[in-house]
Amino acid sequence: MKRLLFSGLFLVVLLAGFAQKPHKVMFYNFENLFDTINDPEILDEEFTPEGAKAWNSFKYNKKLKNLERVLFDIAAIDRDYPAVVGISEVENRSVLEDVIAQPKLRPANYRIVHYDSPDRRGVDVAFFYRPDVFKLEGSAKIPFTMENQGSFRTRDIVTMWGTIEGEPFYFMVAHWPSRLGGKGPSAHMRRRAADIMRHAADSVRKANPAVKVAMMGDFNDDATDDSITQGLGAREDIKKLQPNDYYNPFIKVLKSGHGTLAYRDSWNLFDNIVISENLATASTGELKIVKNSPKYRYYGYIFTRPYMILQEGQFKGYPLRTFVGNNFQGGFSDHFPVYIYIGK
Repeated sequence: MKRLLFSGLFLVVLLAGFAQKPHKVMFYNFENLFDTINDPEILDEEFTPEGAKAWNSFKYNKKLKNLERVLFDIAAIDRDYPAVVGISEVENRSVLEDVIAQPKLRPANYRIVHYDSPDRRGVDVAFFYRPDVFKLEGSAKIPFTMENQGSFRTRDIVTMWGTIEGEPFYFMVAHWPSRLGGKGPSAHMRRRAADIMRHAADSVRKANPAVKVAMMGDFNDDATDDSITQGLGAREDIKKLQPNDYYNPFIKVLKSGHGTLAYRDSWNLFDNIVISENLATASTGELKIVKNSPKYRYYGYIFTRPYMILQEGQFKGYPLRTFVGNNFQGGFSDHFPVYIYIGK
């Protein structure tokens, strides 16, 4: 009888420990996850069997297995699949369904939030979420608009809201306009994208100050650029946050010399997760950003493994991407994924 009581007590303690495990929230640029079918409504011809990249079932399935490996290895860090995954550069809902159907990802029981966007190449942003952790209540897309936009079209911002452990959350994912034509000449478009996201986040928080906001995506600007520090109002020092501020844990990560993509022998950190003050400090509720280990210096994490990195040649150390030009590399992405932990 004593042995049974002890075993029961041990199980209760063990389950209590699991219940208190922090949740991972991550973002990953999947880098051109297209299916192999030509869609006449978008410019996807290069990603077809007859196209310049000879994109066929073998290459597509290799890409799916690569994404499965990364997501599963992130889960393996603490034996817990990410609760929310923001995603960019996917062609449609079908390719998202193919990712979550991979055998090692099925136990996460992921659900999808996705909207088709007006991007000319047909690439969208989306979310995976675990319904056992994030209780979805609704979702919507926010279009990118600006004065004198002309024929320019880019990705929508996708939003979803619900609760985690009973606390209200509002998630946003975006892929801001690129630096095509140069960083300076295109900066106004990314600043406009930042203003749209900030306005939406502020409006939600004004309606309910208890809502905790996470804005994530490939912003095509570094964590220290004005579009993020001024446009989103993302601060570096968590100890100096004011109630209406936002916090970017990746500013310090970038300043320490780390990045998520490499260009001309230097690192950029375009992949960010920016959170509201109450999610940074738990000024409302109990959930807040936490560190997975007290020994780690930062609240923001970049996930890398040797298999995701070029091991030789001129670009040794860069992310191992799917293509270089039209030459198939069999890699993962030209970006590394980022993530944070939220817990009590």
